Amino acid sequence: MADSNPSPSPIDPSIPVVESETNLSGDSGTDRSTNRTSKARQLLGMKGAQAGETSIWKIRLQLMKPITWIPLIWGVVCGAASSGNYYWSLENVLIAAACMLMSGPLLAGYTQTMNDFYDRDIDAINEPYRPIPSGAISIPQVVTQILVLLAAGIGVAYALDLWAGHTFPIMTVLALGGSFLSYIYSAPPLKLKKNGWLGNYALGASYIALPWWAGQALFGQLTPTIMVLTLFYSLAGLGIAVVNDFKSVEGDRQLGLKSLPVMFGIDTAAWICVLMIDLFQAGIAAYLIYIHQNLYAAILLLLIIPQITFQDMYFLRNPLENDVKYQASAQPFLVLGMLVAALALGHSING
Repeated sequence: MADSNPSPSPIDPSIPVVESETNLSGDSGTDRSTNRTSKARQLLGMKGAQAGETSIWKIRLQLMKPITWIPLIWGVVCGAASSGNYYWSLENVLIAAACMLMSGPLLAGYTQTMNDFYDRDIDAINEPYRPIPSGAISIPQVVTQILVLLAAGIGVAYALDLWAGHTFPIMTVLALGGSFLSYIYSAPPLKLKKNGWLGNYALGASYIALPWWAGQALFGQLTPTIMVLTLFYSLAGLGIAVVNDFKSVEGDRQLGLKSLPVMFGIDTAAWICVLMIDLFQAGIAAYLIYIHQNLYAAILLLLIIPQITFQDMYFLRNPLENDVKYQASAQPFLVLGMLVAALALGHSING
């Protein structure tokens, strides 16, 4: 499952701060609050942090960017819902949790660690506080982490195949395929992320289609229809992936990466981004109408409206400053829309 640097990233000031007990100016309280916020951002792998963490396990977690696991975990939920065969039981909950572990912490963690490894030069420009360019972790330690996470992810996928009784090891194949996509996204000579269109679509498919396929295959049957629909939906994910390119424009330009903001400029790329998000969600709603899931289609269309509102309020006006604020306000409606579409597909299977 492909990288990104999809979301934000993490403090420890190089000069110690002496805080007054009486806090007469009020500054020390602000500093403590800033410290806590920055440390949380650092641990989650978000934008807006500084170097300084010394715990090797926290550094390893930062490389895995926990903030990026959420859409993959959600994708598994959507796949289980669209299978039409998920029923609540302790066994199913545990199996779904294992699939989420595979998709999120293990394989997304592998992807993000590998992306940081291959992006260490560009991160030295864009995000010098990241663990590798800041020198917080050595290259051999990073390589070991990549290999352990990859092996663990594939191992869990194989165990899920055994549980499901698959004659064809579809979960293992999906894990291997997603891992390979992640590799060519980040690593030369292909390095898909050098091209804004190819790289962001690979990223969108990794965060929408692949975990959806995993949940679908685990609890039901992965059909060509589901594969095509989720790949179509991934074009909306391409738009979401573009949002993350705005914070890296300067470094991308210096190192020759052709992100959409570099190729088309900030304003045009912002419009491409929002149109991709809105139009392809609307396309999924149109398909739901076609299969007579009209109520779900109406809910999906209604969920697009607040996204358009936040696009106008934040993103289109200043994508460089408001990218994180826009994602925090608008993306919950996108992920809810994914679940609505999944429930509609599951309902169409059952009747």
